[in-house]
Amino acid sequence: MGNRTERLLAIKELISSRTISSQEELLQLLEEKGLNYTQATLSRDLKFLKVNKISHNEKGYIYQLPDQHIPGNDIAESYASKGFTSIQFANHLGIIKTIPGYASSIASLIDKSNPFEIAGTIAGDDTILIIPQNDVSEKDIINALVLIIPELKEKLT
Repeated sequence: MGNRTERLLAIKELISSRTISSQEELLQLLEEKGLNYTQATLSRDLKFLKVNKISHNEKGYIYQLPDQHIPGNDIAESYASKGFTSIQFANHLGIIKTIPGYASSIASLIDKSNPFEIAGTIAGDDTILIIPQNDVSEKDIINALVLIIPELKEKLT
């Protein structure tokens, strides 16, 4: 996994499990995890993850992930991870194999997450065709899938 993917996963985990009110606080928590980088990089990562700030009674404003990434979608992510069996690439297209009946749900989760690396998906019963954006590598697709379904990290590395 690339350093960027590890950072993004760490940011998602921290924001979903704590009330964080500033980039300085988030940078410090990331540093405690051994991830050191600049405020500018953190800003870009927060924008990429579509993180916003919401009102909080005690801290003023805190960071929150978009709806598809907040707790409650864990069931969908777990379901997707259990249904996923493999991925391979041919002619720059990704082909995901799933347990029969899982493909459309997993494809829907990918499409709803709207990663910039993936233009779209087409699902059958046990196969998903991943259509990447131009100039996106296989590794970029895998990293995008791990950000959408973190439980895939162990299966894809």
